[in-house]
Amino acid sequence: MSGKRDLYREAGVNVDLGNALAKRYGQIAAGTMRPGVAAGIGGFAGGFRLDLQRYPKPLLVSGTDGVGTKLAVAQATGRHSTIGIDCVAMCVNDILCLGAEPLFFLDYLATGKLDADAAEAVVAGIAEGCKEAGCALVGGETAEMPGMYPAGAYDIAGFAVGVVNEDAVVDGSRIERGDVVLGLASNGLHSNGFSLVRRLVEQAGLRWEARLPGWRGSVADELLRPTRIYVHSILSALQAGLPIKGMAHITGGGLVDNLPRCLPQGLQARLSFDAWERHAVFDWLMRQGGMSLAAAARVWNLGIGFTVVVAPQEAQRVADFLTDLGESVVPIGRIEASPSAAAAPAVVWEAEG
Repeated sequence: MSGKRDLYREAGVNVDLGNALAKRYGQIAAGTMRPGVAAGIGGFAGGFRLDLQRYPKPLLVSGTDGVGTKLAVAQATGRHSTIGIDCVAMCVNDILCLGAEPLFFLDYLATGKLDADAAEAVVAGIAEGCKEAGCALVGGETAEMPGMYPAGAYDIAGFAVGVVNEDAVVDGSRIERGDVVLGLASNGLHSNGFSLVRRLVEQAGLRWEARLPGWRGSVADELLRPTRIYVHSILSALQAGLPIKGMAHITGGGLVDNLPRCLPQGLQARLSFDAWERHAVFDWLMRQGGMSLAAAARVWNLGIGFTVVVAPQEAQRVADFLTDLGESVVPIGRIEASPSAAAAPAVVWEAEG
């Protein structure tokens, strides 16, 4: 039998390479283990034992997301080590908005032809993100699908599961007029709006290694700066009993589309563009695209990656607590009544800077 042709490999699928990579993934994932992971239960699924003393009224919270066309930058530059952090961040920051502690994570990587080094770098980044978020990487899938992706291309997606006690869910229902919106600084572009980013960079004729005034590194450095993970700071604040009423992860749609997702009907957030400093990359993108601040605020985070809504008398205490944990926190606006009580939650701008 050993002399027979491997027709599956000739069709473009290398089973042996996939199996070898799976073993390497296992070694990488071992560093993310945490209490609750049910090890050794079988090779087809991961398991987790809930701590019912800590979570007597457990509500499981799940989220899934990808990295979008930021992947195209990683693939064009051959830099794959941080894109996995983005994948984890996009998922765990979402479930964090309900006050959920991330427990475990799974990933999916699909490609036309498996590149072992690139795939391992991606998964190592995923493991790094899991460590930062405090969740375990309990499994995943690598799919080699010739004909589905061009040479050198791959896509990734992530799946996070977390838990929160039902009586501790942060759902925004207690938000009221006069409450303060605190913004936590982003690390730059994070993982949204890259279809436009890539178009503007291409139109400007920029090389990946180019450096622009005010940027913190090369074009590639700035565009691939990984999405911040806010889990440790926010969970610490909640566990300390700080009265956070609502939270929003500022992803696709920016502040305009994401902050209203935690607001009750009949309320709106009035924000000021002058309340925080933007990274230079955002100003360059707006100039290059001829965009107003209001338009850009529906595409990118503009320097605010996460928001929390608190009562005005608690704003300084919450801001100080988060600052002590390393966050850059600034009040960016207030909650007010919408012109119509039946109006959907929205963001309005006090000024355009």
